Parts: sequence; structure tokens; C-alpha cells
Amino acid sequence: MFSARSSSAQSLLPFAVWASTLLLAGGCRAAAPPISPGSGPTSALHWPVQPPPAVAATSPVLWVALAAHLGPPTPLELRSAAGNLTLLSATGQRFQAPRLQLHWRRLPLAEPLALRRQVWGPFASYESAQEAAGRWRLAGATPVIAHPAEWEVWAAPEAPAPAGVRPRLVEQLQRDRLVLELRRPDGPVRLEGPLRLEAPGGLSWQGGVFAGPFRLQGDAYGSWSLVEEVPLERYLLGVVPHEIGAGSPAAALAAQAVLARTWALRNQGRFVVDGYHLCADTQCQVYADPRQAGAAVRHAIAATQYQVLSWQGAPIHGVYHATNGGIAAGFEEVWIGDALPYLRPRVDGPPAVAAAVVLPLQPARLVAALAATARAYGFDHPRFRWSRQLDSAQIQQALSRAALPLGLLPTRLAVLERGPSGRVLALEIQAQAASGVRQSVVLRRDAIRRTLRQLPSTLFVLRPDGPGRWIFEGGGFGHGAGLSQAGAIDLARRGWSLARILDHYYPGTRLQSLRALPGISPLSEPGSAASSP
Repeated sequence: MFSARSSSAQSLLPFAVWASTLLLAGGCRAAAPPISPGSGPTSALHWPVQPPPAVAATSPVLWVALAAHLGPPTPLELRSAAGNLTLLSATGQRFQAPRLQLHWRRLPLAEPLALRRQVWGPFASYESAQEAAGRWRLAGATPVIAHPAEWEVWAAPEAPAPAGVRPRLVEQLQRDRLVLELRRPDGPVRLEGPLRLEAPGGLSWQGGVFAGPFRLQGDAYGSWSLVEEVPLERYLLGVVPHEIGAGSPAAALAAQAVLARTWALRNQGRFVVDGYHLCADTQCQVYADPRQAGAAVRHAIAATQYQVLSWQGAPIHGVYHATNGGIAAGFEEVWIGDALPYLRPRVDGPPAVAAAVVLPLQPARLVAALAATARAYGFDHPRFRWSRQLDSAQIQQALSRAALPLGLLPTRLAVLERGPSGRVLALEIQAQAASGVRQSVVLRRDAIRRTLRQLPSTLFVLRPDGPGRWIFEGGGFGHGAGLSQAGAIDLARRGWSLARILDHYYPGTRLQSLRALPGISPLSEPGSAASSP
């Protein structure tokens, strides 16, 4: 995962209000009437998509996209792990077979669909996009967060822009739509979506088997998604072992289960514009075959069933990462936003180690602080300390990939700002032509690692290593805020309990049942809502 979180203002809202706010904001124009022959000219921000149901407090079910942005030219092949698949179309067609191969087809629209929007981005993370959406909302717009390739924020063409921001205008005229068809000996059968897929013996997908049920549905970009409707506790079986490792001690597995559950609930609006809650990769939490979860993982999930970490009646920003390198980051060092009382910079080590480093850390003291925390919690992680060498060609390539080209090979790198934990908040990359003309790009917070992907963290010191070469020496892997998985494993081996580990990384929060949170009331059961086309 290595990311999660929302803006701090939302953390003060009761969870039910917060969740419905996300769904309404993310679903702006998403619930527009479906395009059908004779519907007349249509204008919208994006292709119409019905938002997913809110995740209920009782029998919670998540809609998780196993695959997104599906489309031609490759046919979509669906295989049952055992027995038949059953495919149901929106018009009531029913097909059964152990293997279904669906082909893509474009159908002309009765009237063209005009897609018109202002676009702000791309952003390095959902969290950065969410902060931008908040700014745009304060300016009077009703923005949505989308992920066509990178994170972006969209608003209506006439919406006022935030001060100092110039979103680009995107206009597209769509004359056809993408549908699926099943080719049979007596001719092709067009399948109107959303499609429901049932797999009593499991669906074989990308090396795993998933229980479902499933949906094949359109997204905001005109492509399709394969979505599993998965109960929350089963979802954790596919997350916990892949995020922290199935061989972790019991208390660390339990902590990961609580955090994965908390994060999923807090982020159920992340992909609402595309008609589902969460993805299955590192833009969310890694979700793979739940059957692979062993006895220890199953016990950790069962022992913490429906338990979440809360703050003021809502699930917290349950962020976590691989290792913090001995010094934890504050929320505001990783993403733009106000500091959170339970995500503060701190030395993550025994009392003697913590006493050796004073925070906020003065930049000149970072090298000494890295040396003093060499035996902090989780020090045996392979990226607890690391070194990387980058040259100007590699950096230029990284900038081009992020659509931040300098045009010239970089000649100078400089750290402009550091946070209280010593992490780099602003990194300037300069290039100078022979004529003396200078160009520069400044990477901030999460954009540093998102752009320079060779860097495991932003906790590093930087020094030249000859013309056009630089050495980065640092600690940690991931953003550094919240739970360090390596630290939690170390603490569990030292005999710390689940409650003590969670209180260490999220001081002041409460471990309680999802059903006991004051802001939650049972909504319509997601099982019944999900079963409708």
C-alpha cells in the first residue's frame, strides 16, 4: 500500500456523514441517466457511472476492482476454477459455461456525448488530489477525483478555479460506446452492462481464485472494470499476508488486520467516480487470492473481527509503511494538510535511542540522527538504511515520465526544505544551458518518491558524486507515517501486545468495534444493493 489518508478536516466528521459526503462528492454527475438510443444530446464531466453503495456497518461489503481500464484489443477471458460461470446481463440474458470469452465492440450513440471538464493535475497520490479537491470546493466548485492514468481533479467547465491555479480544459465528443459481446455459433450476442458474474467454484484471475460475486461495468473513461463484491473480513484475508507477510508474529498480524480494515472503511470513496470503492494494487492496499491466507492470518483477522482504530468517532487515517528508518514522519510531512495528533514525528526506538535524537530535527543533525537510530525498532529490515546513486540522465528520464521535462540534463540538486523528522519536503532540480539560462523543477513531499522512484523514502542526505552524479543516503521504505511494519514485527517479537503496538504508533486513538462507532448507523444492506444490476 504505502499510502492512505484523507484531509484532516474530514476526520472531525461522524463516519456516516463523512462516508456519504465522499459518495456524494465523488459521484457528482456520476449518476447521470445512462446513455441510450433516442436520449438526445448529452453533456457531462465523464461517462455516466452509478456510484457504489455505501459500506454498511452490518455485514460490510466492499466493491474492489480486480482489473480496471479494460478494453480492446484483447478479448476478456473469464475462467471458472471449478464448475460453471453464470453471466447475467442488465437485460436479463443468462449464460453458463466453465469459460467465457467476451469480445469488445463499439456501438454508435444515437446522439453524441460531449465530455467537457476542467482538469487539475496530475497528482502524485490520491491524498494530494484530495487536498486539491478541497481547495477547489472552497472556491465554489463541485469537483470529483479521478484516476484515468494518474490522479486528477475534475470540475465543470464553468466552475471557478482556486486562486493561482489554471486547470486545463478538456473537451471530447464521443460518438460511440464500448460494449461486450459473446460470440456464439448462431451469431454474436450483445451484452448490456452492468453484467453480473457468479462463480460458485471461484473465478481464476491473474494466478489467483476469487469467490465473488462479480460485476463487469463501465467506468468514467468509457472503459470497463472487473469488480468483486467482497465481504470486508474476506477482503482482509487477501490483504494482510501480502502487506506485512504471513510469517509475522501474531500481534503484528493483528495490528495489520485492524489497520487494513480501518483504511478500507476510511477510503471507501476513493474510486467512487468509477463505480467501485477500492482497487487491488498499491494505489489502495494489495489484494490477492484470499485462499492463500494461512492459519495465523485467519486467526489474526478473526481475533480482531470488525475492530477499527477511531478518533472522535470516525475511522482514523490508518496509514502504514514498510519501515520508517527509526524516525516516524508526521502526516503533514508526507501530504499537504494539517498535522494530526495521532500521526506526529517521533523517534521509533527504545528509550535510550529516543533520548539521543531531539525533534524537530535540525537539518545539520540528520547524519548524526541516522547514526543514533541505527538500532531503532525494525532495524533488521533490508531498507532500514540504504544508498542510491542517480545520474543526470536517470533524473531527466524520471522527470519526463512524470511530464516534468527540463529540456536539459540536470546539473544541480538541492534540498530546499525539511520537516521535523528530517524528511525532505522540497527538492529542487536545476539545469543550466551553456548560454547561462537556468531551468528548474521543484518536487514536493509525495511527488519526490513518485517521480524519483529509485528512492525508498524521503529521509535522506544528498551529496554530489562527480559531474552529473549524486549519492542519496537514507533510511526507511515508504512514506514513514503511522505504523512501521518492520517496527511492529520487532515489537511483537519483544512481547508487545496488539493494543500496545497500536497505541505506540497512533497515540490517543481508540480500538473499538466498527458497529460501536457513534457516527455509524446500518445503511441498506450492501448485499441486496449489490445484487441489483
